[in-house]
Parts: sequence; structure tokens; C-alpha cells
Amino acid sequence: MRAVTLRLLGRERELERLLARVEDLAQGRGAALLVEGEPGIGKTTLVRAVCENAAARGFRVCRGAGDELGRPLPLLPLLEALATARAEDAAVDPVTATEDRLLARVDDLCAIGPVVLLVDDLQWADPATIAVWRRLAGLVPQLPLLLIGVVRPLPRRDELAALREPRFTVGRLSDVAVAELVAHLVGGVPDRELLRLAAGAGGNPLYLVELVEALLRGGAVRVDATGIARSTGAGVPASLSAAIADRVGFLGEGVRRVLAAAALLGVDFPVADLAAVLGARVVDLLPALQDATVTGVLVDGPAGLSFRHPLVRTALYDSVPVAVRGAWHLEAARALVDSGAGVRRVARQLLAGGDDAPPWVVAWVVRHGATLVAHAPEAAVDLLTRVVEAPQAEHCRAALLSHLAEARFRLGDHHGAEAVALAGLAHGASVDLHWTLAQCRSLTGRSAQTLAEVRRALEAPDLTEADRTRLLVLAARAHWDLGELDDAERLADAVLATGIGDRWATSWALHVRTIVGMARGRMADALPLFERALAVAMGDPATADLRLLLQINQAVTLGELDRGEEAIAAAAEVRQAADRAGNLVRLAQAQSALGQLLLDAGRWDEALVEVDLLADDLKHPLVSRCDHGVAALIHLHRGAPVEARRHLDLAGRDGTGHVVGSLALARSLELEQDGRPAEALRVLAAGYPAAEDLLPETARLAVRLGEREIAEAVRSRAWELVDELDVPHRRAAAAYCQALCDDDPAALLAVAEQACRPLLRAQALGAAAVGFAARGERASARAALGRAVEAHTALGAEWDVNLLLSRLREHGIRRGPHVKHRRTAHGWDSLTPTELRVTELVVAGLSNRQIGERLFMSGRTVATHVSHVLAKLGVRSRTDIAREAVRHRVG
Repeated sequence: MRAVTLRLLGRERELERLLARVEDLAQGRGAALLVEGEPGIGKTTLVRAVCENAAARGFRVCRGAGDELGRPLPLLPLLEALATARAEDAAVDPVTATEDRLLARVDDLCAIGPVVLLVDDLQWADPATIAVWRRLAGLVPQLPLLLIGVVRPLPRRDELAALREPRFTVGRLSDVAVAELVAHLVGGVPDRELLRLAAGAGGNPLYLVELVEALLRGGAVRVDATGIARSTGAGVPASLSAAIADRVGFLGEGVRRVLAAAALLGVDFPVADLAAVLGARVVDLLPALQDATVTGVLVDGPAGLSFRHPLVRTALYDSVPVAVRGAWHLEAARALVDSGAGVRRVARQLLAGGDDAPPWVVAWVVRHGATLVAHAPEAAVDLLTRVVEAPQAEHCRAALLSHLAEARFRLGDHHGAEAVALAGLAHGASVDLHWTLAQCRSLTGRSAQTLAEVRRALEAPDLTEADRTRLLVLAARAHWDLGELDDAERLADAVLATGIGDRWATSWALHVRTIVGMARGRMADALPLFERALAVAMGDPATADLRLLLQINQAVTLGELDRGEEAIAAAAEVRQAADRAGNLVRLAQAQSALGQLLLDAGRWDEALVEVDLLADDLKHPLVSRCDHGVAALIHLHRGAPVEARRHLDLAGRDGTGHVVGSLALARSLELEQDGRPAEALRVLAAGYPAAEDLLPETARLAVRLGEREIAEAVRSRAWELVDELDVPHRRAAAAYCQALCDDDPAALLAVAEQACRPLLRAQALGAAAVGFAARGERASARAALGRAVEAHTALGAEWDVNLLLSRLREHGIRRGPHVKHRRTAHGWDSLTPTELRVTELVVAGLSNRQIGERLFMSGRTVATHVSHVLAKLGVRSRTDIAREAVRHRVG
């Protein structure tokens, strides 16, 4: 501890700057920063002093650290940090940890009071930890959170270089500070020779302390009667490693053996694991551990004991020959397995154990492969790649390749996953391998290849009935991907007709039946199928993913049946479930469905939040195109073409057999706004038979351009859909198309009265206003105009308002005096109803997770709303939001 305190000498200015961040935290203003510097320069000492200051103020301090051995295992530094921060709820379970659960945990802690979250050695952190760091850094404006990352300049990593947080560089000590530190260490004023030796430390406090203390231990420094400390010129360590070895050399051989074993386990290690590796009882290790602690080699850590500095552990680790080290890691892994250690701790040792894969390692990887793939796919790829080619893996190679293919798929390496799956199939048929292969090809638009593979597999002579049934399900899904609805439905029916009692196959076949029914507009028939499929899938862990998918499509179906509030609530509920499960694929689909439902309901601000929460690389291409279509459409209606173009560019071209309604509408509207209405009509006319959302706009453009044949075909199709399923939004759409074809403004007013979707209501009112004006019925036109502008303004559809006003001016009719002005973009009055609800709960002191539970939103969604509130109000923190709320008497 004396050395730690001394190494703050010369760091007064840096410490003052860091403590200013703690003072800001006390005022409710969070921050994120990276403390950067070479190893041993004093970064950890500085941030430790900051943490002690924060803890003395009563702030919660959470500390974790990256570890070179643990890098392939996701989220370990944050799990370590948050395991020491137990609030009223349980800590995050390492096995089921997800990014969103960790974010929710931090959010909950911040709701209790200010939090300092420190991640030391961030350069060793895994990609998932870096991803959470980025998201936390984006949240600091709205949380009392001081986020500190301690990082070395080497090794260089692209993920760290991309971080935009302020870099706080800790430089080398000045000559004056070096002299002061040496004087404190030796108990006298250093002479010129001693200062020359100290200069060899290069201003690095760790090296300086180790060097001087090595000199003191060797009797190489004497303080004379005048208080001058003089060097005798003997026992100068040649390097930092030599200085550390000198410190350890003063310990007994038994202590050094214990420390070498501890170095295998990492910078931090549980004492129970050390005992298991050494085959000893904890009580027998106590004398050695006490000696190591007294001499400053080990200190108490959050998970047990910890090396005082990573460089100390590295020096000890490097002292073990490489060949011996690899074998020892394998022995350590075996000892941990025998002691019942968790999968992550065993995997860390296996990852460091070299390429040798004895039979017990192969058996362990096969047994725990699914867990590794689910929670640490990067580590799984590393281990499986080593093990799968081992001679002793011959009997289980297909199973290993199945795990490896899935792990690569989860990491986004779709081509690599496909190659592994194909290699696995060469070792024997496996439905799991075919399933991974189908997923890869679905994402890359090659479901036709899946069909070819499945057909060949179905011809295998030794195929069991169960495997045949599951392969038929795969074929049905592939036909669906290709837009071949008849074939998809036929195969799904064939699976259901087998009656073999396979719950997985039955529930997936029912799912295919439901989505085919949805695509054909048979929504009323789909709802009972959803209930049946959910009942079949209930309680089976293998169908957990499918249950989420069924619930998503159930919410969409409720929306199509105009049970809007039920649909939105159902979509929000399944999104929460997917978030809790850490299933990003279903989370993306649920949020996309919710975005579409909110678009239909006229809640456009909320829709924009939902569709833009997850990155595109986490979404199926079809989901991504739907989201970008929704966002582009809203921005175009709101007169923001640049932002709309960004979304359209990201959406790319639709390469599947499915028409994405929102995207087609957006592309058509962009063309119309660009003065190309004929091209806009062609986009819609090509897609309206498969996407009913396109019908009203297709009819409007066709009538405007005098394309009577297209307009009549659209009107006819709209009424056919009503005959198939008579629901309010279909009746309103058909009546709107009919009124446009008949040029009947009175009928358009009637459509506006019955329309349950706000945009169609506004468009019907606008079309009525234009129709009345063309007939010279000015009073009726002005009344309809006022209502139309009000309806469009409620949506924020400024482009529609301006277009309508322009068309009415052509008939000499101008905006009436009772029309509302456009919405303000900044200030309290600019907050949407949802943002006001979120603000009220922020003022009440609820965390983002708690707000989400109240409003059926995800933590991501709440965080986005809070960010929008901060931007609109022009304030920096939740505390500032509360002050603004008091001014406006809210909460």
C-alpha cells in the first residue's frame, strides 16, 4: 500500500482533473473517458484514488478488468464489476448474461445513486464488452454514471480505436517527481549516481518502485549521516522482469510455486480454483498466500486474490517455459473440471492449453458445446476448431462440426458457417446441420440451394421418420423464403398429417401455416393457428425461439384485424421477452413489427424510435428493409428527404420474392416528390397485388395520372380483400379507392369518418378538399382543408400539408384562420405524449428498466426517448430534466 500511495507523487494535476469528473457526477452529470498510458505508468493507481474518493462520497463503485486469457469469453470484465455491486436485486447470472441485462443492471444501480464503473486493462476486453461500453458511453448524458476505461496504447485494436470517448493520457513522471519518489523510498536525498540509476526507469513509477526496492533488498543503497542516499553500484536489475523476479526471489520455493500456478489462472483468481489446480486444501495454501500478500505480490481482489499489477503476473507467467505452460494449462483445466468449476473457467484454461486434445477434452467440448456456442461463440469456435480434427474426435466429428457451424453463424460468419455445415454433412446426415445451412442461405438469399440439399437428404435410405419430418419443415420454410406459398403450405400440411408427435416439427409446421395465411390475408384463420402452435411449443426448451416468433406474428395478425391496442401491447410484450432472453434476432423482428404497428396507428415518433434501435447486421435482411422503409416513409411525409434517402440507401434493393410494403411506398413517394409520378406509379403497380398497404396510394396516383385501367383494377382488388376478410381498415381502403375512381368528395368525407388509420383519414380529407374545390364548393373545400391540415399536422406530415395547400391555392382557396400551426421542434412543447410519459417517470426517479416495465418498452427504447428529451430541451442530464419538469409543474 505504501508503494501505491507513493506512486501518486507527481500526479497531482492528473488527479485533480479526474476528481473534477467525480464532482460533476455529484451534480448528476455522467461522463465516459479512457485513461491511457504505458504499462506501469500509474493509470490504475490514479483511477483507484478516484474510486476511493467516489466511495467516500457514498457513490457506488464497480470495478472489473480485462484479461488476456479470458478475452474469448464475452462480458467477463463487466460481470466481475457488477458481481461486486449487489443492490436490492440479484447480480447478473454469468451463464445467462446478455448485453441488455448488463445495461439494465447498470441502469438500476444508477437509479439508486451515482455510479463509477471502472474497467481496467480494457485492451484485453472481448468485443461484447466493448459493445456494451459503447452503449453505456452513449447513455452517460442521461445517467449519473462515470465510466472509466483504463487502456494501454498496445496492443492496437480497431474496436478501441473507434471509441470516441475523451482520452486522458498519463505520461511519464518529471525528473523532479522521480527524485521526490526515490527520496521517499530510500529515506534520504538521492545522490547523482542513484538518480542516474533511477533515470533508467524512464519515469515509469512501477519500474522505479521495483528497481529501488530491489536495490534496498540487496543492500545497494546506504544513507549517510548527512541524509544523502548513495548507491553502492551493486545489484542493479537489468529489466523490470528482473526487478520483479528479485522481489519474488526473496520468497520461499513453495511460495513461488503457488504464485506460478496462480499466474496460470489470470490476474484475478478464486482461491478455490488455485487449490484445485495444485491439488491442495485451501488451508494448506494460507501460509504461502499470506507471504505473497505481505510482500506486495498479491492483494485482495473482487473475485478472490489478485496480482498487484498485471506486469507482476506476466513476469511470473513468462518464467514458466512455453511447453510446460501449455501442459500445465491442460492439467489445470482437468482439475477445474473435477472440482465442478463452471464452463467459462474451464474454457479459459483450455484456450491457453495449446492444440493438444486428449480424449477427456473432446468429451468435455462435446458435452458443453451447446453452452459455449450460446454464451461464448468466439471461444467455442477456437476450441472446436482445435478439437474437431483430433484423431480421437473421429466418432463425434459430426456433432462437433454441428456446434462449430452454429457458433460461426452466431458470430455473423455466414459463409464460414455454411462451409462447416457442408463439411459436417459429409460425416453424416444431421438435421441440425441442415438447419444451420438453411439459416445461412436464407440470410444470403439462396434458399433455392436449401431446397436442393433437403431434397437430396430426403432420398437417404436410412432416414428416420422423425428426421424426414423435420427436413420437410425446412423445405416448407425455404419455399416461404422464395415466396412459393402453395408449396410451403402443402409441405406444412404434410408434416401435420404425419401425426408422429414431434412437438418441434409440429409447432414449426403450424408456424409456416400461419405465415402463409397472413401473406394471403387470411388473418382470422391465422389466429387459432397461433394459439394451437403456441400450445404445442409450450414447455419445450427446443422451441423457445419459435415461441417468440409465433408471438411476434400473432401481434402482427392482431394489427391486421384492427385490434390495434392489443397488437401494440402484444408486440411490446414479446419484445421484452426477446430482450430478456438475449435473442437479438427475435428482438429485431419484434421491434420491427412494433414499428409497423405504430406507423399504422399514427404514432410516428415512437415508430422511428423502434425501427432504428438495432444495427442492421443484427437483423435479417427482410427485417432491415422493413425498418428502413418505415423510417424513410415517415421522413418523406415530414419533408426530410436527406434522412429518407439515407434509409433508402441502407435498405438496398429487394432481392427476395416478398414485396416490402413500407419500402415500396417510400420509394414511390420519393419519386413523386422528385417530380416523377409515372415512375412512382410503376413502383406501386408492380407490388400492390401482393401488398395491400399499397392499394390506396396506387389508386390515388393512377387517378391523378389518368390511368383509369390501373385505378379500376386496384379498386376491384380492394373490394376482393374485403370479401376475404371484412375488417375496418380494408373497408376504408376499398371505399377510398372507390371514391377516388368516382371523383366523389362527399364519399371521401365518409371514408374519413370510418378510417381507423390516421394517415388514410388525413389523405381522404385532403382528397375531399381538392374535390370540393374543383367543383367550386368553396365552403366545403375550406372546411375539409382545415380538418385535413389538422390531421396531417398531428402526424407531423409537413410535406403533405404543403402539397395540399399548394393544390388548394390553384383553386383560390387559402389556409383558414383556425388551422393549427406546425409543431415546434425544440422546448417543452415539442415533447411527444410518449416523451412526456417517460419524463414524468424520470422525474419520479425510475431507472430506464423500470420505466420500460411501466410502459411496456425495452430499456433501449426508453434510453432513446430520454436522449430525444435531452436534445429537445437542450439539457445535459436527468437532473436537468427534473428541473425543467418543475418549471412546467410536471411529476
